[in-house]
Amino acid sequence: MTEGTTTSAVEAEAEGSADDSTIARLEQEGEIAADYLEGLLDIADLDGDIDMDVEGDRALVSIVGEGNDRSLQRLVGQEGEVLEALQELTRLAVHRETGERSRLMLDIAGFRARKRSELATLGAEAAEQVKSTGEQVKLRPMTPFERKVVHDAVAAAGLRSESEGEEPQRFVVVLPG
Repeated sequence: MTEGTTTSAVEAEAEGSADDSTIARLEQEGEIAADYLEGLLDIADLDGDIDMDVEGDRALVSIVGEGNDRSLQRLVGQEGEVLEALQELTRLAVHRETGERSRLMLDIAGFRARKRSELATLGAEAAEQVKSTGEQVKLRPMTPFERKVVHDAVAAAGLRSESEGEEPQRFVVVLPG
């Protein structure tokens, strides 16, 4: 019995150190991204503060402006396409430094946070429609980030969903129970 306890304690300690090393790696990704983005802000002569966090298995980096300063909107672009491009460039900068692929998530001026809220509502409403009609619902084409948020909202509502189609026209289909 003592051996079992010792083994469990060793396993738990190993898991804890793996979690600690993962968090340290994600924090390092966030720091590299923050340095890269600060350089970008300097070049573009834009003001913004950079916040870093770790959520689940990815680093989150946000550029936030002061008050109603809308100058950061240029870094978001129409429907977030500039933000998506900057996220990929930032991931490449992290990859160049670490040699590992990054799943870093970038938000600028709260765009992604607002989008996440809207998409969660869309997913919940689509799930309710499927529950009431029994018919599947196909949503508009979305980015991978958008589809993930919708899939999570549909799952939280107790239904299944799938992605169909080819990029960039890939879309979510919400399926009946």
